[in-house]
Amino acid sequence: MNKSEIFVNRKDAGIRLGKILEPRFKDQDVLVLGIPRGGVEVAYHVAQILQAPLSVLITKKLPHPLQEELAIGAAAEDGSVFLTSLAHNWDSDTIKNIVNKQLDEIKSRIQRFRKGRPLPDMRGKTVIIVDDGIATGSTLVPAIKLCKAWKAAFVIVAAPVSGRRYVSEINSLADQVVIELQPSNLSAVGEVYNDFSNLEDIDVLKILDDYTKNSHRVLH
Repeated sequence: MNKSEIFVNRKDAGIRLGKILEPRFKDQDVLVLGIPRGGVEVAYHVAQILQAPLSVLITKKLPHPLQEELAIGAAAEDGSVFLTSLAHNWDSDTIKNIVNKQLDEIKSRIQRFRKGRPLPDMRGKTVIIVDDGIATGSTLVPAIKLCKAWKAAFVIVAAPVSGRRYVSEINSLADQVVIELQPSNLSAVGEVYNDFSNLEDIDVLKILDDYTKNSHRVLH
């Protein structure tokens, strides 16, 4: 990859992504939703450029019953679920238990990141869901479903980078997908970042607080 295909960090990625979105979405009736944790930092800079309110949308991967690092799908905070073909080998009770466990963790994150408050009203709005990269994209599918169910007028998925292939449901469910880089040989999102440090919950809270202090609108 050449230098133009490498982000310094999530701030750099967010600014570059925000500039792509700016001509169409700045000062429009837009709501930016970051996917914790890394997606929130990228979303901060996107929202800042668009002069849009910022909030967080919580999703969690559904771990394989025998291999926790392997995802069999994902769930969003309203109970929207996406299952991959890997889930078809397991009975409904097993899947239900996995989903319920992850929904409990989602509720905990809602308390931490939005102080227990519901998602902002998105009826009739353009909602831009931001993550720091798309690997399989499975966590984004229930997020899109949620926004559609909450009557968003348009749902845009935006990320600095993705592989050439991700779950087809993203393209079929979202009204638009905006990705800056799609390297042909991407094997991990972090490959296109010089700094892809893990963020902690406290980092996400600082990002949201900073957005508020800078006279922008954080909806939590």
